[in-house]
Amino acid sequence: MSDRERPMNRRRLVAALVAVVAVAGAGVAVTALSTGPGPERPKAGAAGSRGLPPATAPVTRGDLSDSSRQDGTLGHLGERRINAGGAGTLTWLAPNGSVVERDGRLYEVDGEPVRLMYGAEPMYRTLRTGDKGRDVRQLEENLAALGYTGFDVDEEYTAKTAAAVKCWQKSHELKQTGTVGPDRIAFAGSAVRVKQAGGGSAENAIAPGDRVTPGSPVLTVTGSERVVRFELPVAEASSAKTGTRVKVRLPDGTELPGKVSAVGRTASEGDDPQDPTPKIDITVSFDEPGEVMGVDQSPVTVELAGETRRDVLSVPVDALLALPGGGFGVQVVEQGRARDVKVELGMFGQGRVEVSGGGLREGMKVGVPSA
Repeated sequence: MSDRERPMNRRRLVAALVAVVAVAGAGVAVTALSTGPGPERPKAGAAGSRGLPPATAPVTRGDLSDSSRQDGTLGHLGERRINAGGAGTLTWLAPNGSVVERDGRLYEVDGEPVRLMYGAEPMYRTLRTGDKGRDVRQLEENLAALGYTGFDVDEEYTAKTAAAVKCWQKSHELKQTGTVGPDRIAFAGSAVRVKQAGGGSAENAIAPGDRVTPGSPVLTVTGSERVVRFELPVAEASSAKTGTRVKVRLPDGTELPGKVSAVGRTASEGDDPQDPTPKIDITVSFDEPGEVMGVDQSPVTVELAGETRRDVLSVPVDALLALPGGGFGVQVVEQGRARDVKVELGMFGQGRVEVSGGGLREGMKVGVPSA
């Protein structure tokens, strides 16, 4: 093997090693991955000991980031069903795409509206004086949020609670009974966006005029907040922790800031049958959801901010050599001669790697494979 072939073999080896380092996690500092014993390398700077590389690139100084870009999809928060609270004829449904907020109409049965209140507990019974439980607290929290007063927000349905319910009923021109049940209220965690009528499948399709019974699906809804979802290989999960800042490029070119709001706990093979790499689901929330424009399921690009190293020296990743004695180096080219210089590695990002040591300085030329 010629002297000229050896650095190219070392390049191929280091490419594999660097790939392992990059997959293991962005920003990992690697300083001494041994390549095992090798032939004696020529002394640094020895005249004629090594042929010149096919091309060179400069050592640069500046900020280096391990940010990455991922393809995502614009959508809404989690999907769920709203089920009928009573029996009768469905006479009205909130239209697809509409957002229903607290005390807003979701649907009507026999001309009587069922309204949305916020809470995690389902509305499973008719509440009246003497009842106790978390669903009572939820109801009282909603009454208080709507401006009704004169009762304590706790888990006990008192005569004062019933009086506030009567005021709420009067405001909606209902019979003032002081009791309220699932035929009048449905609970959801927050405002909802109507995705479609029924339970989300053809056999569960429903329309005004159909008969409903308690528990039958009436609406399929999602959260009202716009979010982005994408999949990330498990090996790169460290680059998308909860709270990681991102920029999302929408289909019209608009860029909006946001952050990772949820990271999946279970890995799967993803949606691409050609790529079996285990992936996790990532959800991104926008800083200003109201500014998000675009059709549901539109493709978007997510830029993960990652870490930034300030004012560091860096070289192209393919300038690295795996040295026979262990560690990594670069081939410095000066005055028509080439010499190997051992370096310490830092952050990988943007096709470059942070390097230090070996007397490197900005503007030096290092060998790279030809384009």
